Amino acid sequence: MLSDLGVRLMPRSIGPRSLRSGSIEKGWKPLARRHRFRPYNHAARVFNATKTRRAVLLGISILLGASLAAAVTVAPARILAFGDSLTAGYGVPPGEAFPVRLQARLTQDGYPVQIANGGVSGDTSAGGLARLDWALADKPDAVLVEFGANDMLRGIDPKVTYDNLDRMIGRIVQSGAKVLLLGMKAPSNWGREYQQAFDAIFPALAEKYHVPLYPFFLDGVATDAALNQPDGLHPNPKGVALIVERVSPYLERLLGSGAASSGSGG
Repeated sequence: MLSDLGVRLMPRSIGPRSLRSGSIEKGWKPLARRHRFRPYNHAARVFNATKTRRAVLLGISILLGASLAAAVTVAPARILAFGDSLTAGYGVPPGEAFPVRLQARLTQDGYPVQIANGGVSGDTSAGGLARLDWALADKPDAVLVEFGANDMLRGIDPKVTYDNLDRMIGRIVQSGAKVLLLGMKAPSNWGREYQQAFDAIFPALAEKYHVPLYPFFLDGVATDAALNQPDGLHPNPKGVALIVERVSPYLERLLGSGAASSGSGG
């Protein structure tokens, strides 16, 4: 009897369809009208929609934050140190080479840079000119030109060295890169005439192209045994550190200028 009563009181199916269609027993209709039941999945849809909106807003916030961060991030200046063994770092550990130490110094001073080591030991100005196009393939923002020591040691005519460096600097300037010319000086044992002709190369080219000149790459290092390797020609790590200390202000001024500085670079 109780089971019969339960069957009579219980609707055939309780759910949104039976409530909307009015298929439940009469005694249940006032309750259905009073509470106005919604479909069972309504709350899930509201929850999912809110969750989706939050995810979209979060994604937009992340993208905006990334865009703003990208806008204020300064891309490192790409610099090519182009020269001979003095640039390459002959005889010193890789981490002590001139380009590596120079990059570390500029980074420390607040200049984000990436300096590529384009030095080749034994290279003359002619060798540098021959590989210049390959060296410029990565489109550096600035190029440090350091050649002439091997020309001088081999007694190459200063006119030839001038011509090679002239063509080299001209092509670098044409590429849109800035230039810092690192000068070299000849010793007196080649004779006064040769010494004067060779030493005049670098100031003349700096004036012609209006690029900054660091007059003598080995300034303060040459002839000082404490700063050179046993061969007396190549700086040791202490010598490299001194060169970096003296060259870095020239490069920092170059990077801070809208165009290449003129004259000797001060």
